[in-house]
Amino acid sequence: MSSRRFGVSTHLYHDRRLERDHLVEIAAHGFESIELFATRTHFDYHDRLAVLALAEWLEDTRLTLHSVHAPINASLVDGHWGSPFSNAVTDEARRRQALTEAEAALAIANAIPYRHLVVHLGVPDDMKPAPSENHREAAHRSVDTLQEMCARVDVQMAIEVIPNRLSTPESLVTFIEEDLDGARIGICMDVGHAHLMGDLGDAIEACSGHIVTTHLHDNRRKTDDHLIPGAGTIDWPAALMELQKVGYDGPWMFEVANTSTPKAVLEQVDKARKRFERLLDMSFENPQAF
Repeated sequence: MSSRRFGVSTHLYHDRRLERDHLVEIAAHGFESIELFATRTHFDYHDRLAVLALAEWLEDTRLTLHSVHAPINASLVDGHWGSPFSNAVTDEARRRQALTEAEAALAIANAIPYRHLVVHLGVPDDMKPAPSENHREAAHRSVDTLQEMCARVDVQMAIEVIPNRLSTPESLVTFIEEDLDGARIGICMDVGHAHLMGDLGDAIEACSGHIVTTHLHDNRRKTDDHLIPGAGTIDWPAALMELQKVGYDGPWMFEVANTSTPKAVLEQVDKARKRFERLLDMSFENPQAF
């Protein structure tokens, strides 16, 4: 039996209010943990009663809260995003707003301990940000503050690989090792994003020693589709082998989109999980097994 841990991000239900039944669905398909996507239209992390209800749902379903995705937007309604939060913007009021929202998401840990706060530095390139939105010095100031916030609730920050100049694998490693002097900050290896940005194997190797959690989804190297692994062009046997090679032993977190119905997607993700288990348990002598 594999001891590896598999989870699902509530990104799957991102366009609706999170409910107990959603966690029941995730648990029923054999997953052990979730990553909570902190968008207030999905889950109101400012509401203590909502947090206490989530704690009950987790206990009922025997799921654990592995991580929380820090807020990146004010809302998501009918497929339309609200105002973005950027912790790398030069406008001080907006930067502080992003930090305030992240702090509220961190407060969940007072009621439900969790391991990682997954953080975007700035906003992705597909939003066509102005240079002032993704400013390195502003990002540095924000990370210093976030690190202090995380330490107060015993949560480790994991900066996500996303398509912008601040968040390439090489940039994140330089940021952590040089600008932050090797601070206790890890990297969330978003496999789909890294695939969009260049060579996935090189991205994983570049982040060796810093990867503390993952986002697993697929695409066809055109848009950030968050497809079920196997529905795009990622070479998953090679990706998993590379992650094993760099010593990654954290959870395998699927961050997939609702491309039909959540139940149908979960059925396919469950099949992907079983393929992953098989690949991770073998010696990769037959990489075509996927």
